[in-house]
Amino acid sequence: MATASTLETVTTAAGLRLAVDAWRAAGERIVLVPTMGALHEGHLALVRQARARAAKVVVSIFVNPAQFAPTEDFARYPRNLEKDCAKLMEAGGVQAVYAPDTQEIYPPGFATTIQVSGPALGLETDFRPHFFGGVATVVAKLFLQCRPDFAIFGEKDYQQLLVVKRLAKDLELPLEVVGAPTVREADGLALSSRNAYLTPESRKIAAHLNKVLSFVAGRARAGVSVPQAEAEGQAALITAGFDRVDYVALRDAETLAPLTEIGGTAARVLAAARVGGVRLIDNIAA
Repeated sequence: MATASTLETVTTAAGLRLAVDAWRAAGERIVLVPTMGALHEGHLALVRQARARAAKVVVSIFVNPAQFAPTEDFARYPRNLEKDCAKLMEAGGVQAVYAPDTQEIYPPGFATTIQVSGPALGLETDFRPHFFGGVATVVAKLFLQCRPDFAIFGEKDYQQLLVVKRLAKDLELPLEVVGAPTVREADGLALSSRNAYLTPESRKIAAHLNKVLSFVAGRARAGVSVPQAEAEGQAALITAGFDRVDYVALRDAETLAPLTEIGGTAARVLAAARVGGVRLIDNIAA
């Protein structure tokens, strides 16, 4: 399906299954890297992790309308399949790009969605209540269409990673969901396709997000109460120039349950904030 100089795309589930069936018959293991395209170095890092886990790598590229609210950026979300494939070709080691259209994923009459709870509660759900149902539904379809042994997701979308892990466990899907470390710019900004929306001025402000996360984690480890550390983090983001802060939260790293103090369990500090009309999310271990 892929050579040193070409990378063929598969646009239908039937075509993907033909490739997967041939690999299975040859005893090969398969890893899926789900993306919405607009690929950057963070996605390519996922591909490198995928290559280390299985011989056959599938990268899916699908901008999922079910996870966008009507007021969000579905229509203008960056799309350039040719450019994405060129990046994957240069990176090497990808056997298939699965790039279905909307009707392939949601054909006429499609009427089933997945509801999620557990780690999906709070944080992103407080501001985007539609989001994780849309993510869970499309991820479940991709898992069933590709039938991978592994699926790689970035830790930048940490709550999403835990939701997908919970989905696979609860539905007893026969694969392992693997988290990959966040890839950052030199100044600490987490790579994201939406970074392309930032103006030069907003980009400078955006670099403070990761710094404030480290500040909040340090304050909590120093004995400051969790509510105070979170409040100081929100104030620091506004002072840095962010227009609005949706949340700064210290949570249990395994369940995302709220914490009263740091210590005795792995913790994560997560934040979402807007600058120049662009919503950014990030997180670090606390």
